[in-house]
Amino acid sequence: MQTTKKLAFSGLLSALGVAASAFYIPIGAAKCFPVQAMINVLSGVILGPFYAAGIAFTISTLRIFTGTGSLLAYPGSMIGAFLCGILYSRFRKLPFAYFGELFGTGILGALAAYPIVTRLLSKNAALFTYVIPFTLSSFAGSTIALIFVGILMRTKLFRPK
Repeated sequence: MQTTKKLAFSGLLSALGVAASAFYIPIGAAKCFPVQAMINVLSGVILGPFYAAGIAFTISTLRIFTGTGSLLAYPGSMIGAFLCGILYSRFRKLPFAYFGELFGTGILGALAAYPIVTRLLSKNAALFTYVIPFTLSSFAGSTIALIFVGILMRTKLFRPK
């Protein structure tokens, strides 16, 4: 895919993420945003790991500016998107992209959120506080994305390299 098309698609995915940011699911102290996980998988599979992480960063930043996100959006979304893209580019199988998003957001992103909560936000939290909410959000969004990418592949609208 040409750079211009990649940038245009990145802009569309970023706009979708920001536009849908009003629809989140509160689970515990976290605002779970399954649309982010869906966008992470789509961008990781179609555009690659660096574009996926950049899109996640853009959406997280704009969500914070608009008041629909928190600082916890950064570690979960960016780690999940990058790992999703890395695993898909290495193995070229959708289950690896799915696993990358789930593990990257649900486990690594949740653990990376701990220092943000305790140091930057000065709140008390256990190390594994965000694992369940992040994993549930990632699971829902990744499942939607896998169905969508599967349909795109069957209809020949998306052909992996």
